[in-house]
Amino acid sequence: MRIISRRRKQEGLTNYSKRKRLLEGRKPRVVIRKSNKYIILQYIESSRAQDAVKFSVSSKELLDYGWPKNNEGGLKSLAAAYLSGLLFGNKIKTQKAAILDTGLIRSTKGSRVYAALKGIADSGFEIAYNDEVFPEEKRINTEKTAAFFDKVKSTVAKEKK
Repeated sequence: MRIISRRRKQEGLTNYSKRKRLLEGRKPRVVIRKSNKYIILQYIESSRAQDAVKFSVSSKELLDYGWPKNNEGGLKSLAAAYLSGLLFGNKIKTQKAAILDTGLIRSTKGSRVYAALKGIADSGFEIAYNDEVFPEEKRINTEKTAAFFDKVKSTVAKEKK
């Protein structure tokens, strides 16, 4: 019998019981992670507990779409999370349906994780969700980000075609 190192559990980096349940489902996962500066979304397929990242999007990519450089600190905001989710959803649209993996992030209604999930769902990608956890539209699309928000949504709509 092989002894598995629990170092990651002791350091608070991995919840092995949650990971085991996700792997037993044998479905691809959409992983959403928050860093100090960005929101990171990944489409991961697992085989024999080995993860393979197929697609990845970071909120840093919003700079390529014209996100104001002076608002670079806002790349972890609700608006940035939603738009990153929208970009990610369009990138993975041809893939199989997936399940959400939030890792060790606490499940809080209206959080950035659920703003990103709303973006993925609005792109048309098939993922299970509950509307009640999404943040309100007025919290996502604020006056401060309205012009950029509409610009990115129209750009993404053009890329769909």
